[in-house]
Amino acid sequence: MSGTPEIVLVPHTHWDREWYEPFQVFRQRLVEVVGDVLDRAEADPEFRFTLDGQLAAVDDYLEIRPEHRERVEALVRGGQLAVGPWHILLDEFLCSGETIVRNLEIGWRGASSLGGAMPVGYLPDMFGHTAQMPQILARAGIRHAGLWRGAPGRLDRHGFRWEAPDGSAVRVEYLFDGYGNALDLFALPSRLGEAVREYRQSTRDWYGDDPVLGMLGTDHSAPRADLMELVRGAGDARLAVATLPEYVTRFDPDDDALPVASGELRSHARGNILPGVVSIRVGLKQAMAAAERVVGDAETVAALHSDEDFTRFFEVAWRRIVESTAHDSVTGCGVDETADQVESRLHEAAQIGRAVRGSVLRTVAAGVPADAHAVVNTVPWHRNALVELDVAAPETDAAVTAETADGTTMPVQELGRSDTVLGDETLDAGELDRVLRRIHGRELFGQQIDGYTLRPGFLEFTVAQVPSTPEFDLATLRAELEAAAAESPDRWRVRTIAEPRRRVLVSAPVDASGQVAVRAVQGASADAPAAGRPAGGVRVDGETIRSDDVRVDVSVDGTLTVHGADGTVLRGVGRLVSGGDRGDSYNYGPPASDRLVETPSTVDVSVVESGPLRGVLRVVREYDWPVSLSADVDTRSSETVRVPVTTLVELRSGEPFIRVDVSFVNPVRDHRLRLHVPLPSPAAESAADGQFAVVRRGLESEGGWGEYPLPTYPASSFVSAGEANVLLDHVTEYELAADGAEIALTLLRAVGWMSVNLHPLRDEPAGSEFAVPGAQYVGREVRTRLAVLPGAGGWAPADVVRWAAEFRHEPLVMSGAAARGGPLPAAVLGLSVDGAGVDVSSVRPIGDEAEVRLVAMTDEPTTATLTGAFGSVRRTDLLGRDQEPLDVGGAGGGSGRAEITLSPWEIATLRLS
Repeated sequence: MSGTPEIVLVPHTHWDREWYEPFQVFRQRLVEVVGDVLDRAEADPEFRFTLDGQLAAVDDYLEIRPEHRERVEALVRGGQLAVGPWHILLDEFLCSGETIVRNLEIGWRGASSLGGAMPVGYLPDMFGHTAQMPQILARAGIRHAGLWRGAPGRLDRHGFRWEAPDGSAVRVEYLFDGYGNALDLFALPSRLGEAVREYRQSTRDWYGDDPVLGMLGTDHSAPRADLMELVRGAGDARLAVATLPEYVTRFDPDDDALPVASGELRSHARGNILPGVVSIRVGLKQAMAAAERVVGDAETVAALHSDEDFTRFFEVAWRRIVESTAHDSVTGCGVDETADQVESRLHEAAQIGRAVRGSVLRTVAAGVPADAHAVVNTVPWHRNALVELDVAAPETDAAVTAETADGTTMPVQELGRSDTVLGDETLDAGELDRVLRRIHGRELFGQQIDGYTLRPGFLEFTVAQVPSTPEFDLATLRAELEAAAAESPDRWRVRTIAEPRRRVLVSAPVDASGQVAVRAVQGASADAPAAGRPAGGVRVDGETIRSDDVRVDVSVDGTLTVHGADGTVLRGVGRLVSGGDRGDSYNYGPPASDRLVETPSTVDVSVVESGPLRGVLRVVREYDWPVSLSADVDTRSSETVRVPVTTLVELRSGEPFIRVDVSFVNPVRDHRLRLHVPLPSPAAESAADGQFAVVRRGLESEGGWGEYPLPTYPASSFVSAGEANVLLDHVTEYELAADGAEIALTLLRAVGWMSVNLHPLRDEPAGSEFAVPGAQYVGREVRTRLAVLPGAGGWAPADVVRWAAEFRHEPLVMSGAAARGGPLPAAVLGLSVDGAGVDVSSVRPIGDEAEVRLVAMTDEPTTATLTGAFGSVRRTDLLGRDQEPLDVGGAGGGSGRAEITLSPWEIATLRLS
């Protein structure tokens, strides 16, 4: 075709890897579609195809058809097939920023091995877009993007400049008419020319003189078989066929005339963003956060405390995580079978992380005496780590004390005492061999045999976690027992007695991402503090817990009054409100005549732990919740069920926040349960942590398309409004409700349909009307961990980013494995990262180096200072390509110090040797 085309067609498919069918069912279709595409591309050099921006489609195909890899490579290298740059088309809000980077990293590496990744950040069907996505793409060297949902309504051109909080930008090809806008052109091939002219004219205001982008494809399908014949026969319709990068990269990403959109894109103006996916199937969100956290911690300890190569373990774990981020996977908006597989995949990733973490801890513990414990810190700053230890305590009344190698003594709180009688039974002499069969080497009932007492008619074992005797000979015992049984052939008493042990809580000082050995023993040392409470310790008085930093009182209705050190008072914290939900997995749907239940029928408060290091109150509230919606979906059933909800209120010494753990077994359907944090005065906006950013949001969301714009939003590790900061365990839906007077956090949204045809807040179905009874969570325990930090200054002065990391990342503990009673090893510094507003997204091993990713979570420039055992530091881009080196100072001998200046909201990646 000569001349400029009127419409550039981009044949493609949008491939939901799993959704209303599980992955393996969809893959069978994928194999057929990709096979058809390869055949057509090889038969017609002018045919082009864009494989949805996600390499997983290629990987999934080649796993079944590995013999076709060379065919794929040839088409990629020849420019007929566009693949990558992502591994999976993710939901950007339901995973961490680090997971987004790993997604791009896996996809780019895989696509490069096939001939090259598409240099376009294609994001066609995500349910909105995170603020830092332009910076993520730009720092990977990608200058272009393409998207549909979430863009603000004021945009009126097909291209715009999208800026991240740090000022990074990409040019976006705006799919304002969806990713299948050219499909209707071919509905009646006899009218193709007329349809092209009409569509060209109707989009003139958007494209001006630029050729129209015609996205020719939809979900799970290949383009029609006669496509190229129709294009060639279109005459003066002037059609061209291209890949997405062939169209997009013709435009200048630095064009100053482009309209600008900044930050996150969550407008409902020209497409549904389906915000209810944030709150559905909460277990998936928790599993995602847990997997990211455990694998991330494993990478940190492997990078800083081990020489073993765990690369393949981490690759497998991250692939499991990344594949679960797909926008129909972790979202939970698929059928039950899909959700079950996603949750299992995430658990598997966490298991890999746990295994690697355990291996590293065993290496650390190998140098710690068996009567002590190794404690490892996974955050890159010093902390007093509260750790639970199980210690031998043979004396009934003597206190337990704890110290480190340098003689530092630590406060101790007793939590409980173990049972000592593990077995007490009477047997016939002829049955004594059964007892010997229980012994495996030296192990009996999970402990080690330390000795035994044997006399006719009586056998007693003493067992210990760490035996004090050098050896045990089972053959000798067998011979002695046979002789005694012959002497006493009647009834025998057999006892197994464990050494008395205590579970204690110790506040251990541990260096930045470092390790320390702690020995807790019975009997006060000369330097041990006198018995009593440590300075600033926790005190429990009836229904009040207090420390020098914060105080919490339990009210008669079971809610909390929280007093901050600066005088801030939050009242009514933890009020639970159950309402009906006639919606689906995509959108909350309030019944027209909803009945809210927020007053408990009974309240019971009891003390679980009384300090001085940790105080815990148990609050049990019973509610009468309607069992479901009624036959009329706009009302709730008159039948109710009594539901006990347990809230553990915890205060730790040295923490300026209270921890709240809410749990219940859900017996009801069709409802939404929210936890409220009222504010002393209404707030006009909220601030929520997201993916490498803190996003400020008002009380309203922009509408204009087919769904009502509810101002509910996702928050990752915290949300802040007014005088309240709420720290979160996983991505959680929240709303600044009641005209800004309180934060409402969704603990559970239970519905029975993937999509409903008639929805009160959405004009059109979001999918087919499949029943998803598993999304009701009936009979399943629902548990949410969060924390409330009161403070009038907002999230930044309260150092909420750092406190949120401490809330999420507990220290790691393992019993020592060296000779009992030996000297404690000296404490070890890992990697320290200091700087106002500096957050650490990742520390991981890359070969014999450590990669560190920093984020400046601040509106002002800042400086990050790194201290640790490194000799050189250099910057890289997000894909690991080298940039400039940094100056390294320090004391030498393996001790390095480097500074890096960060712009506001900058993401910086470093390699340390």
